[in-house]
Amino acid sequence: MSEKNSKIRHGLIMAAGRGTRMAPLTDLIPKPMAPLWGSTLIANGIEKIKPHLDNLHITVGYKGADLAKHVIELGVSSVINTEGHGNAWWIFNSLLKTLNEPILVMTADNVTDFEIDSLLQEYRRLNSPPCMVVPVIPVKGLDGDFIHQKNNIVYSLDRKLKAPTYCSGIQILNPFLINELMSKKEDFYEVWVELIKISKLFSSSVLPNKWFTVDTILSLTTIQNRKKQ
Repeated sequence: MSEKNSKIRHGLIMAAGRGTRMAPLTDLIPKPMAPLWGSTLIANGIEKIKPHLDNLHITVGYKGADLAKHVIELGVSSVINTEGHGNAWWIFNSLLKTLNEPILVMTADNVTDFEIDSLLQEYRRLNSPPCMVVPVIPVKGLDGDFIHQKNNIVYSLDRKLKAPTYCSGIQILNPFLINELMSKKEDFYEVWVELIKISKLFSSSVLPNKWFTVDTILSLTTIQNRKKQ
């Protein structure tokens, strides 16, 4: 595979969370199956990125059987059961750990619009690091880790100390390289901290065209009332 001309072949949507802030809806269904625009939250994400990838993987946990059935019907390549584990567990423990190429990662609660080719070009410009987070401009009412960076190298992530951008839940990473650099981790924040220590966490200068995240019933209602992106 040509490093310069290849596309991103793999994508992964993290959909294993409990979604406690969206109760009582999530007492009945997993958060990624929340209704959105006549379909579901995760179906919207799959529809956005699946046509641009050869393989799309989904992590499931809470009510995993129901969610797995739903996404398999939508034509995803594989389902990874991460129940009882952190959101980065799959990097170190699934078959994807040996993948020595970029994988596009996003969360199931992202409602976004971005150009995969532009993100890949940016990733290549930054010399294909172990991980490149894709930032967004802060949105009122939505929490995020503010990104402090210089020349695209992240030196701090902070929930309170503000910066022009914060994490969106979208990343491009190389599982093989991450495994080469650290011992097994459970959560992405732990992965990011280890990469920051060695100046290997990068922040993209290319931002999504549109971005919103659904983490409460109110935010679901807000995006539901907007025109489909």
